[in-house]
Amino acid sequence: MINKLDFFNQATLRICGSLDIGEVAQTCLDYLEQYIPLDGVMMNYYDEKKMSIVIMTIKTRIPLNTQIKEVPMSPEVHRRFKKWKRKVNIFNNAEEYTMPFTVWQVLGLIEKSSLVMFPGFKGRRLGQIDFFVRGRNRYTEEHAHLINLLYNPFCIAMANSLQYQEIVNIKDLFTDDIRQLRHELKQTADNEIIGSGGGLRNVMDAVSQVAPQATPVLLLGETGVGKEVIANKIHYSSPRKDGPFVKINCGAIPEGLIDSELFGHEKGAFTGALSRKYGRFERAHLGTIFLDEVGDLPVSVQIRLLRVLQEKEIERVGGTKPIKVDVRVIAATHRNLETLVREDFFREDLWFRLNVFPIHIPPLRERKSDIPTLIHYFIMNKSRELNLRITPELASGTMENLIAYHWPGNVRELQNIVERALIRTRITDHSQPLRFDEFSSPPNLPVRRFLPEPGKMFLSLDQAMKQHVQNALDIAKGRIQGEGGAAELLGINSNTLRHRMRMLEIPYGRKREKV
Repeated sequence: MINKLDFFNQATLRICGSLDIGEVAQTCLDYLEQYIPLDGVMMNYYDEKKMSIVIMTIKTRIPLNTQIKEVPMSPEVHRRFKKWKRKVNIFNNAEEYTMPFTVWQVLGLIEKSSLVMFPGFKGRRLGQIDFFVRGRNRYTEEHAHLINLLYNPFCIAMANSLQYQEIVNIKDLFTDDIRQLRHELKQTADNEIIGSGGGLRNVMDAVSQVAPQATPVLLLGETGVGKEVIANKIHYSSPRKDGPFVKINCGAIPEGLIDSELFGHEKGAFTGALSRKYGRFERAHLGTIFLDEVGDLPVSVQIRLLRVLQEKEIERVGGTKPIKVDVRVIAATHRNLETLVREDFFREDLWFRLNVFPIHIPPLRERKSDIPTLIHYFIMNKSRELNLRITPELASGTMENLIAYHWPGNVRELQNIVERALIRTRITDHSQPLRFDEFSSPPNLPVRRFLPEPGKMFLSLDQAMKQHVQNALDIAKGRIQGEGGAAELLGINSNTLRHRMRMLEIPYGRKREKV
């Protein structure tokens, strides 16, 4: 006499003991053969897109063609088979079992009996499980009743397995995508940086010296000189090149979110924190993090960044336990950090930590010998991107004008001007040479230099910026955001403007009203 409760408990432990459906089938075969005639267990489902039976797993005591993974099956046969309503059905003759008959022909077993279970989940049939044995008329209603006791555990196991396999497939796709992206990034990093043998020779010498180390690097230079390109080169020339390379623009993230972005947060740490979030430092573990515009970091975040550099650990927002991270830091800024330190906008101890190996990237106007090579490079690249059949040539005298121009936006401005000219060429006539007639000031004129009048004090950059922001606020009548606000007038995000106003000690809101 079978103890059905004990049978159910022991079988359920084996059915739900693994996400590997092959392992589940094997343990069930080993256990159930003690209670019913059993030579094997097969689990499969119908793929409507491929119109075929997909064999998830088959475990057997007898020789079968188990290399078969899919067997074509018409939708009509599948629809007829779905009409079976019982959870477990007895098929003691092959003729009774229309749809899988072809499957068993392919597998190499026709004279057999089957107990077929149709597991489902939330009203949807998941597939079928075939418990089979050689010979006809081997199964009885008592055998079907025993298998029927295990219907719910098998439904859970099959649903979990299908979902798990879907997750594995997605993970594999992401892994392939990540591998391809890293390969492309590495190819980009392996390309010779234009100017490495000219105006950037000293920069590239410094890169080759520091890249093999784990030393923090501080990249200094005006906006648009290519600090991110140099950061890429450092990472992909280092022993960490196979690790992650995480980039973040510190000036583009609102102050209230930057802690969470850099260090992550725990579930429930604040309103809207519905789940745990891993910050950029955790994602960069065993790799490199590139902190662009590090001079825009709020002082509160600077303190936490200092701890990362000193202790090699972070703490998520709302967390209580420190988390060890192994991350190389490359920082970049167009601002004068020494001035910010003197004015108490940047921590001196953090500056010392970041300034271990500073690399100054010269502006384009100081390496004009690189301009012809850069122009030809951008013309070639952008012509391919825009699918131009003919790569345009420069009009006579254009190169001289481009070299004479002072390029306040550096390499980024040069790239944008080339792309703009190529777009216009594509719209008009491909055969026309590029002229670059859109400069705001004639390239052949000397750059106007604003010098202080004799006896008058010359404003520092921050003082000039402060005066400019205050002028915009006066025009906007103190309003920062919205149409006609100071942020719109200055062409920057309102949160970025507030952050800079705090750094420049410009009052706003109620504080401004009191002034």
